Amino acid sequence: MGKVTGFLEIDRRDRRYAPASDRIRNFKEFVIPLSEEATKDQAARCMDCGIPFCHTGCPVNNQIPDWNDLVYRSDWEEASRNLHSTNNFPEFTGRICPAPCEASCTLNLGDAPVTIKTIECAIVDRAFARDWIRPEPPTTKTGKKVAVVGSGPAGLAAAQQLARAGHDVHVFEKHAKPGGLLRYGIPDFKMEKHLIDRRIGQMQAEGVRFHTNVHVGVDLDAAALVADYDAIVLAGGAEKPRDLPVPGRDLAGVHFAMDYLPQQNRRVSKEPIHSNEPILAGGKHVVVIGGGDTGSDCIGTSIRQGALSVTQLEILQRPPDKEDKLRVWPDWPLKFRTSSSQEEGARREFAVLTKELRGKDGAVKKLVCVRLDSNLKEIPGSTFEIEADLVLLAMGFVSPVHEGLLQGLGVAFDPRGNVLADTNSYKTSVAKVFACGDMRRGQSLVVWAIREGRQAAQAVDTFLMGSSLLPR
Repeated sequence: MGKVTGFLEIDRRDRRYAPASDRIRNFKEFVIPLSEEATKDQAARCMDCGIPFCHTGCPVNNQIPDWNDLVYRSDWEEASRNLHSTNNFPEFTGRICPAPCEASCTLNLGDAPVTIKTIECAIVDRAFARDWIRPEPPTTKTGKKVAVVGSGPAGLAAAQQLARAGHDVHVFEKHAKPGGLLRYGIPDFKMEKHLIDRRIGQMQAEGVRFHTNVHVGVDLDAAALVADYDAIVLAGGAEKPRDLPVPGRDLAGVHFAMDYLPQQNRRVSKEPIHSNEPILAGGKHVVVIGGGDTGSDCIGTSIRQGALSVTQLEILQRPPDKEDKLRVWPDWPLKFRTSSSQEEGARREFAVLTKELRGKDGAVKKLVCVRLDSNLKEIPGSTFEIEADLVLLAMGFVSPVHEGLLQGLGVAFDPRGNVLADTNSYKTSVAKVFACGDMRRGQSLVVWAIREGRQAAQAVDTFLMGSSLLPR
């Protein structure tokens, strides 16, 4: 596993960011890759730990020690083959995944895990640069037609696997371009969209057909889809946002994060905004409600648009600076983290509940908040106000949207409102209809979406053909 004594001799070193003063001037990626030799050194730190706990942290089951060893030995092409055997899109995960694999690394017991995410990204970027990644069309066709609804990471992974198995795969996307939240949600400064276009080109060469600007359940009847295809894979995501039911919610200037972020994605790619109300942070005091990744994306976007100030509110207590390793490792730890966007100039407030939004002339002007104790109870006398011209709600997503497609199909839901399907067959309650990704499991990570897309593809292939050679 790399160099036997590498973890004793080589310190952890990760990619750096361009200075905040430079990177906030545009929406380009700003992560500075390591050199080839530095990447090999970091791969050499992968120790012969006996049980690779990184596997438990990685939902796509990447063979991390194997490709670390291959990078250390300069066999980059074989490392790429190994990496792609479990992950269809490592250039996505190598940029936007929070890297639970690194939290599970044995070396994380000493706060110095192997830079797995960095090495993964280096492998796939080198593979594309060297033209090692090419279309893999099937040698034979099955004659079966499969419809995939939604082109986020789950839908794309399912579509690519099914096309390689020889099925005629059609992907339906309600937006103008494929990619789901990868394209319309993740800011360009975290992942530039030419990376998606490159993969779409590969998939088209493998036989996948994309139907964009088609909202199934609205533009296309769901029953017609069932009638025309041998199997349907629902991969539409969890798009119903959690709202803020307080007085003043209807004031102008209060928006869901996913109404705000896609607009900027479209500006960068020079697409039409399709909105009567452009949402911009320039010259405004911005308050982001929600402390997760979506909230962080709102911060970075607001700063780049020229916000006067950005404040982020989190309802939970401030996490500890460090986790109790022996209590939580190798699981994902709850600890204080600062994203690249947060370090660009946001003020963060923890244990805060918004009680009311107040405005002037119909537009929001301030938030009335109260502080909470460790039991989420209001602290008497702790009421305070925050100036706000723009309020962005980034409090997560509660379920997929039921109206339209899902109600038209008549699928059953689990207690949380997600499409009911297990992780063995991925079958819904409706014959020949399958579900995967956030639409099935709820709001989650890109790695879980890819995993579920791959596993759903294997389940669909088995359903259609009686057996499958696709990996799970």
